[in-house]
Amino acid sequence: MKTHYYSGHAVALRRELGTVLPREQLRAFHRKTAVRHVVVAARQFAILGLTTWGLVQISNPLIWIPLVLVQGFTVFNFTVLLHEVLHHLVFARPRPRLERLLGLLYAVPSGISASQFTRWHLDHHAELGSADADPKRHHLSPKRNARWFKLLYCTPALFPIYFRAARRETATYPADLRRTIAWERQLSILAHLAVLAAIWTLAGTAAALRAYVLPVFFVFPIAFTLNRLGQHYDIDPAEPAKWSTLVRGHWFWNFAFLNSNYHLEHHYFPGVPFYRLPALQRALVPFYERHGMRWHGYGGLIRGWLVENRAPHTDWSRAAASPVARESQALPPVNG
Repeated sequence: MKTHYYSGHAVALRRELGTVLPREQLRAFHRKTAVRHVVVAARQFAILGLTTWGLVQISNPLIWIPLVLVQGFTVFNFTVLLHEVLHHLVFARPRPRLERLLGLLYAVPSGISASQFTRWHLDHHAELGSADADPKRHHLSPKRNARWFKLLYCTPALFPIYFRAARRETATYPADLRRTIAWERQLSILAHLAVLAAIWTLAGTAAALRAYVLPVFFVFPIAFTLNRLGQHYDIDPAEPAKWSTLVRGHWFWNFAFLNSNYHLEHHYFPGVPFYRLPALQRALVPFYERHGMRWHGYGGLIRGWLVENRAPHTDWSRAAASPVARESQALPPVNG
């Protein structure tokens, strides 16, 4: 049963966040500009198309290996665009039919159901902080704090892990929603099989490996896992303001993850579109300082996760003499 755990525990935080910035500034951060979203989406489709063409045509590993990395991250980023749709962050006014079409379109590259992802993610927002009711934490977070098990998430094993988690949560949904999820998933799978078959038939096995198998099955899991490290793994369970991980803004990760690296800011203000999150983080620096928030980079998160073998959804700074803790003591300037 869902309990709306987050709203029940974050009353004081929500009240403070309502006053932390001037009303006009908050209103400006929440302004949605459909053109900006469409331009970014068009760029992502262009990157996907160009990298696919390059991977089909080029067999020089000095060229195709970087293209595989770019394409794998691009496939992941369509889930970020879908995330914008489910939060109604594309259009200034409700456009349910267009949002539905965009949701289906963005879900296909990663092979997921738009409806399943929407319900899963909105439940995650409502139940943030709960070990049982939050579906991402309950079903998807590693239950074994072992390095070899964590590394499985960076391999093709992610797909059975994710779909098993999704299937368990979907079993609790109403029957009509389960039927919708089933046909959406079939649509995504058929689209992937059609793309793979076309590349294989027209360009051969090597091209299919470069342009489909490696980006989707080997790079996408790395992008997924790295992005998730910056969400809720190093947190303070005792303070709702710190139930998400504060990741320092950086131009490279902003581009690589379409600003989904600003996950803390998104949970604070889920109505702010992704292209305004870097500015929102800069505006919230005084709030972070007052609360003694610790900044993180992906290098430090990887070190804490794999080298120091920290458990998910815990406060990594409490470990004695932790390098991650030492790195995070100073509050550095934010790069937009």
